[in-house]
Order: sequence, then structure tokens, then C-alpha cells
Amino acid sequence: MYATKKGGVERAGEIELVQNMWDQEKHHLKTFNQLLENFQVRPTMLSPVWVAAGWFMGASTTAMGKESAMACTEAVETVIGEHYDDQIIQLKKFEHLHPDLVKLRETCEQFRDDELEHLDTAVDHGAQQAPAHALLSAAIGSACKFGVWAAEKV
Repeated sequence: MYATKKGGVERAGEIELVQNMWDQEKHHLKTFNQLLENFQVRPTMLSPVWVAAGWFMGASTTAMGKESAMACTEAVETVIGEHYDDQIIQLKKFEHLHPDLVKLRETCEQFRDDELEHLDTAVDHGAQQAPAHALLSAAIGSACKFGVWAAEKV
């Protein structure tokens, strides 16, 4: 961190913030991939599509500026938080059947809380000041909802 460069301290803090969110996302992915393997569950065939779409949304909104990148994060995390809530409700209905379902619910609750923290971070760092925020949020949120819907169907 170099305070002598204009905005250097602020920029270093933002990089650390984004790195922390990225590290949490990698942990979430690793955990769910391990669960898929442990329980011999086939991952969605759409995984490569989600990786490409996520990269495209992140890169394109980052190219539009910090606030747009944060608006992307806000929109994605809103949908993901809602999806986790839906999954948690379903797990609660069946967790009496097997202790692993309790652990899975608890994992989902922790990861949901991480995602909602990312949402709050995005708002705190200018998401709602993005140009055409409402349109950008609606488009990204709709794409994410479609992704969740499609993954449930395939």
C-alpha cells in the first residue's frame, strides 16, 4: 500500500476487499464440489456456461467502471441470497431424515450470509451510483434467475 500515489491507499483497500470476496467464492465452490463428490451427485451440465457468463458479466461491468462492477455484485448476490433462502427452507423440511442434511443446511446458511455480506459491501462501495443502475440490476438479476431456473431443469 503506497499512500504517495493518488488514491493508492483507497485502491489497495478495494483490491483487498475484492480479493476477500473472491477467496470466499472459491471456498464455496470447493465445498460444493466436494459435497457433489461425497454424495455422488452429478453437477449441472451447465457449469461451463455459468463460468463463461459470470466472467462476461464481471468483465463487462468492470469495464464500465467500479460502480457498475459493484452493481453487478449487488444484483448477483441478491438473487443468490434468495436462492439460498429457498434451499434452506427445503432442507429444513427434510433434515430430520438424515444428519448430513442438517450440516448441509448450516453450510448453506453460512454461505448465504457470506453472499449477503458481499451484497452489503457492493452497496457500501457505490453499486447504486452506477450509470443506469436500475436497468443494469434488472438485466443481471434476470439473467441470474434464469440461470437458477435452468440449472434446476437440467
